[in-house]
Amino acid sequence: LYYSIYYHFLYYSIYGMIMFILTIILCLHSPFFLTLSLSLSLSLRRSWVWNQFFVLEEYTGDEPLYVGKLHSDVDKGEGRVKYVLNGEGATSIFTIDENTGDIHATKRLDREEQPYYTLRAQARSRETDLPVEPESEFVIKVQDINDNEPKFLDGPYSARVPEMSPVGTSVVTVVATDADDPTYGNSARVVYSILEGQPYFSVEPRTGVVKTALPNMDREARDQYLLVIQAKDMVGQMGGLSGTTSVTVTLSDVNDNPPEFSRKNYQFSVPESLPVATLVAKIRALDLDIGPNAEMEYRVLDGDGLGMFRITTDSDTQEGLITLQKGLDFETKSSYTLRVKASNRNIDRRFHSVDSFSDTATVHLNVENVDEPPVFISPLTKIVVSEAAKVGTSIGTVSAHDPDSTNSPIRYSIDRNTDLERFFNIDAASGIITNAKSLDREVNAVHNITIFATEMDPLQVGKGVVLIKVTDINDNAPVFAIEYETYLCESARPGQVIETISAVDRDEPQSGHRFFFSLTAEAAGNLNFTLRDNKDNTASVLTKRGGFQRRDQTVYRLPVLIMDSGSPALSSTNTLSIRVCNCEADGSPRACGTEAAMLSAGLSTGALIAILACILTLLVMVLLIVTMRRRKKEPLILDEERDVRENIVRYDDEGGGEEDTEAFDMVALRNLNVVRESSNVTRRDVTPELPSLFPPSRLPPSYKMALVPPDNGIFREFIWDRLKEADVDPSAPPYDSLQTYAFEGSGSAAESLSSLDSLSTDSEQNYDYLSDWGPRFKKLADLYGDGHGGGGNLFAS
Repeated sequence: LYYSIYYHFLYYSIYGMIMFILTIILCLHSPFFLTLSLSLSLSLRRSWVWNQFFVLEEYTGDEPLYVGKLHSDVDKGEGRVKYVLNGEGATSIFTIDENTGDIHATKRLDREEQPYYTLRAQARSRETDLPVEPESEFVIKVQDINDNEPKFLDGPYSARVPEMSPVGTSVVTVVATDADDPTYGNSARVVYSILEGQPYFSVEPRTGVVKTALPNMDREARDQYLLVIQAKDMVGQMGGLSGTTSVTVTLSDVNDNPPEFSRKNYQFSVPESLPVATLVAKIRALDLDIGPNAEMEYRVLDGDGLGMFRITTDSDTQEGLITLQKGLDFETKSSYTLRVKASNRNIDRRFHSVDSFSDTATVHLNVENVDEPPVFISPLTKIVVSEAAKVGTSIGTVSAHDPDSTNSPIRYSIDRNTDLERFFNIDAASGIITNAKSLDREVNAVHNITIFATEMDPLQVGKGVVLIKVTDINDNAPVFAIEYETYLCESARPGQVIETISAVDRDEPQSGHRFFFSLTAEAAGNLNFTLRDNKDNTASVLTKRGGFQRRDQTVYRLPVLIMDSGSPALSSTNTLSIRVCNCEADGSPRACGTEAAMLSAGLSTGALIAILACILTLLVMVLLIVTMRRRKKEPLILDEERDVRENIVRYDDEGGGEEDTEAFDMVALRNLNVVRESSNVTRRDVTPELPSLFPPSRLPPSYKMALVPPDNGIFREFIWDRLKEADVDPSAPPYDSLQTYAFEGSGSAAESLSSLDSLSTDSEQNYDYLSDWGPRFKKLADLYGDGHGGGGNLFAS
């Protein structure tokens, strides 16, 4: 197969000659290469010859681009052979003329997308479609043109460089990439240049390293620069493509500026009443640097206020904070002067020789006079007093003075919040403290009270503390240390120790406690027990005999006299109870006292349990009976509190007239409060009451008079008499009850409603209005109206 590659013929001829010469040279020196050359010679005898085709990328012509020609020596031009193309892009990108073997590219190629295509070619018989030559593989390589500009894939850039850096200090390296073929021509060979940022910075043309170009660039003058860097291919020649990126360069701070006070003299006013550790003034030295390079340190160099004031640094604002170390007194000294130095905390040695990096200023502090409260000579006064001190004894004195020049008189008083029980008094003028009550060290050994010292102005109050310690006297007798439970076995032998007792005393003598134990005079001659003082504030109780029996006596009581060593000595008699017990073999008690006596009387433990069970059963039965009776008496009113007292039950029933004396049972009227509350409570056994027939505004006059509580002495006297009778009545209930009395009194504006006086001819009462009251009063209207007279029944409603 022959290749027609017209414009590449020379290139391949030279390439083939070079390869042929190299092969001959290598074959002469190595058997391996000799074998390889023979195999290559054999392959050259084949009808197909391997090689490459080249095609330019980005072809823009209207016709398909001619790539090359395939031809087989089997093809004699008779049209019996056809050429077939397979592989990457066959038929879609590359086409072959099956008659002539011409290959064309039908699409625009881009080397950056695919740099080469591998295809397979074969010559077949047109008649049988069988291959007349073996299939052979070849490559179509896309030849590069300069169609891609350099690009900064990591741009834009940001970089920092210290200010005052020397010329040539590296800042940042920029990198541009070109997608063209770096092995063919200069399409991918890039050079760098700076378009903006001169004369401050420069860039290395080949490496892209950005460097400083000027010395002493000051951040305080300008802290940021914007550079524009260009990358151009074709080694920067005319016609090359280019790309740009930006580089933001920020100058970082170095400590190249010293601190400086804005003024050399400062003046401040300070009230003399300020407490210690109060902030009195702030000063600040300015530094053009930032961050750690602007951190300050302030200190007082000299001045008459060196011990009165101190200066510290505020870590947030870098200000100098002047605080008070001692109390001020205008009358003693009215002004102070300080010389303050401010310096950088972090010094850069490169610039230390240029400046001292510190500055000084003078601070004048003027003390202002204020009306100060009284001041105690001693803020804490300690007083010792004996608890035996009588009431009114002078126990100590406090003293305060007015620090102002006016020297106002002072009055003293006790803060009663610190002396709630008023144990002490103080003389308002002299400050002498006396005890107002007897003191007891065992109740309160130390009293901590506050004393007020007040001038004429009640707002000026000074405070002092008095610590009163109460000393001890021997005023408490010793007693048993604990409540002893002593038992004695029936098998005890004479001289056996059955208990060791000790004592306690609420007093606290300086030399410590010393107690003496003995039996009282009455118990000293008993035949059962004796007492031995152990001389170590304890005593032992011993038996004098044996043969103790529970049935003879279950408990023995032994009076013990305990005396302390105080002056005067105090003593107390304490009774020790000793129970006789039935003990185990090891001496532990098994049964004591009454239980043991009952056991010895023949009652076993089971019998005792049975008796207790019977008693409990009877108690439960009694409780059940009482509970059932209480439930039967449960009231009908649904009240949450279940009031056990009787209640008023109201029914809207009309009376039966004068002869009906049993219409209502007043016994049920008990508690007026329950009556009021029960008006809103539903009963179980009755329906809710209907509204009243007559509203209050329509009641008869006599009824209205009955509703008004009487304010008359005769009624009060009557009620008080009945109240006294109810108080002494033995049949009255033990709880509150409602007493109802039918007492008309003497004299009434409506006069009597009784029909007994209705026939009196002297009566000028007009009863015509009864006709307007409805059918219920029709009978009365007929009896007492005009033209009617005569007696009638006694009426009550």
